[in-house]
Amino acid sequence: MKKETIQSDLEKGAKHLTEKLTARPGHGKGGPHLPGWLRLLGQTIAVTFGMFSAVPVPQPTWNERNMRYALCAFPLIGVVCGAAAGVWGWLASVWDLPVLLRAAGFCLLPVWITGGIHLDGFADTSDALASYGDKEKRLAILKDSHCGAFAVIRLCSWFVLDFALWSALPLTIQTVGCMQLGFVLERAISGWAVASLPLAKHRGLAYTFSTASDRRRVKGILTGIILVVSMALVGVGRISGWAMLAAALACLWRYTVVSRRDFGGITGDLAGWFLQRCELWMLAALVAAQLAGF
Repeated sequence: MKKETIQSDLEKGAKHLTEKLTARPGHGKGGPHLPGWLRLLGQTIAVTFGMFSAVPVPQPTWNERNMRYALCAFPLIGVVCGAAAGVWGWLASVWDLPVLLRAAGFCLLPVWITGGIHLDGFADTSDALASYGDKEKRLAILKDSHCGAFAVIRLCSWFVLDFALWSALPLTIQTVGCMQLGFVLERAISGWAVASLPLAKHRGLAYTFSTASDRRRVKGILTGIILVVSMALVGVGRISGWAMLAAALACLWRYTVVSRRDFGGITGDLAGWFLQRCELWMLAALVAAQLAGF
C-alpha cells in the first residue's frame, strides 16, 4: 500500500513538473545519448531545479531512481542564488548604485530564481499558525489555495525586513560571501530536515521527496555538506559566520518544535516557512555582527 502511494505521488509530481516547465527539443528518445550515470545525475538535478526553482531545465519523468538523491541537489539552487548575488553585488559596486536599488536587487533575486515557491509555503504556514486551531484545522489551511490576511501581513513584513536588512548591510566581499554561503547552507539544512524529521501526512511534496529518497545516505551526504559549508562560513565571516550559523540552528530548532507541536510533523509548506525564516534570520545575524564591529 505504501509503495502504491509513493508511486501515485511520483506520477503526480511528474505531471506537476510537466505543467510547470516548457518542453524543449533534444530531450527524450531522440535526444543525445549520455552515459547512464551522467544521464541519471542530470535527471536528478533537473528534478530538483524543476520543482524548487524557476530556472529552465529539461523535464524528466519522475521515478524512484532520479528522485533517490534529489534532496542532495537542493543546495545547488543555493549556489545559483549565491552566484546571482555575487554578480549583482559586483555590478552594484562598479555602477555605484544607490543603496536602496542595490538592496532591492539582493532582496528580489532569490525570489525570481526560486519562483517564490518557498514564500508560498511561508504564507500558507503563517495563515495556519495564526488560526490557533487544532492540528487538523492547521493542515486543512495549508491545503487551502486562498491567501488569508495573516499571510499577506507576514509576507509584507518579511519583504520590508529583508529589504531593510540588505540596505543596512555593508557591501564587502566578506558580507556578500557570507550570504552566498548562507543560501547554500539553508537549503542543505532544509533537505536534511525533510529526510530526517517526522512527516505530518502521507501525501504531498515533502512526503514524496522524503519517501522516494535513500534517507540514510541522503542524510549522510547533506550532513557532510552542512559541515563543509559551516566551516567555510566561519572561515569567511569569523564572528559574523558564527552568528549566522547560530541563527540557522536556532531556526532549525524552532522548525522542529513547531512542526511536531502544531502540525504533527513537517510538510512542504513548513519546509518553505523554515527556509524563508532561516534566510531572514541569518541575514539579520550578519547585519547585527557587522553593526557591532565584527
